[in-house]
Amino acid sequence: MKKIFTLILFAVCCTTTHSVVAQNGQFREYNGEVLEEGSNKSLALATISIENTNISTITNTDGEFSLKVPLTTKNAQVIIAFLGYETKSIPLTTLNQKNNKIHLKVAVTALEPVNINAPKDAEKLVREVLSKKGEHYLDAPSIMTAFYRETIKKRRRNVSLSEAVVNIYKSPYASDKNDAMRLYKARKSTDYNKLDTVALKLQGGPFNTLYVDLMKYPEYIFAGGLVDEYRFKYEGSTLIDDRQIYVIAFNQLESIADPLYKGKLYIDVENKTLVSAVYQLNITDREKASRLFVRRKPAQVDVWPTEVAYRVDYREKNGKWYYGYSNILMEFKVNWEGKLFNSLYSMAAEMAVTDWKQNTEQQNLKNKEKLKRSTILADEAIGFSDPDFWGEYNIIEPEKSIESAIKKIQRQIKRANKNGAAKP
Repeated sequence: MKKIFTLILFAVCCTTTHSVVAQNGQFREYNGEVLEEGSNKSLALATISIENTNISTITNTDGEFSLKVPLTTKNAQVIIAFLGYETKSIPLTTLNQKNNKIHLKVAVTALEPVNINAPKDAEKLVREVLSKKGEHYLDAPSIMTAFYRETIKKRRRNVSLSEAVVNIYKSPYASDKNDAMRLYKARKSTDYNKLDTVALKLQGGPFNTLYVDLMKYPEYIFAGGLVDEYRFKYEGSTLIDDRQIYVIAFNQLESIADPLYKGKLYIDVENKTLVSAVYQLNITDREKASRLFVRRKPAQVDVWPTEVAYRVDYREKNGKWYYGYSNILMEFKVNWEGKLFNSLYSMAAEMAVTDWKQNTEQQNLKNKEKLKRSTILADEAIGFSDPDFWGEYNIIEPEKSIESAIKKIQRQIKRANKNGAAKP
């Protein structure tokens, strides 16, 4: 039985098409926060985009954003959207370059008392949505620029951060052809001292987040008869981008022993399109779940996942939807034979499309340019360098904890290099 992310593997061992936006520094950067009106609660993963363009970014877990806009873009509207909140549109000219605070109102959806708009058969609705991916989603080849980040923490301490700008050669949603990717630029920072004697590496890199695109790759969860192994239930409505959305909850049947998934699908009422999904692995069997993710490990170590969660968001332009953002959170326990306490590690990966254009010239990557699904980004990245390059791209604003970790790691690396150079 095929499971999602058989390509998300962990090795546990001892121890030139790029963005058409803002080239050559011809851009203006806007920074700020997205907050809930009234409570001032930070809104993580809110989308900030320029109307009628493909330029966008995502707020980080602190609700902070950095949006880079070409100087040629003037008199534009900035669209701020977040699940369950009213979408806001503000003129770009009203934004300051720093310390913007944008407040969103909680959306209140008025439904009939007896929910007459509720789908009578939630499973039938899901099947209909999956069958219409060629009709409602991108139907032409596209080249996307995306920002990718993966982090590793030991308990609450950041120990590794890798980031990349990638080009996604995305095939039409109705096509069986897989997407291809090119690694355009990558950087990393790792404090191996905090990893003790265990190094965790994420195999697959950006492909892991790309395969969360349920509408392009439904086979990883709902392949063939797998839909029959889930129970679907209507759980009310909400608003996304001022659209009324069905919330469909799903969970595997009690009779299914293998670990499958549970979560929620957010489906546009009018067009029957999936606009977002949030779900997680049911860890019904620790050993089976471990075999899904652990590629190699020392014989004296037990490694198993305690949580595996996913999210994907779609965006719409000119009546066509496309993959915009996804993230993965995985927590693992590492138990060394003879040790009294377990080590707890978490690995997070996220990718946001920041720009895209149609691949009208049918450009294809050569085999040597293609990013391999077996790639370990931390091995490909070259360290935190080339700040001029990173300044030109829309990236997800670093979290305060990550920024702090980077500075500490860089200081340790410099100190280690200095001490090493002083030795005879």
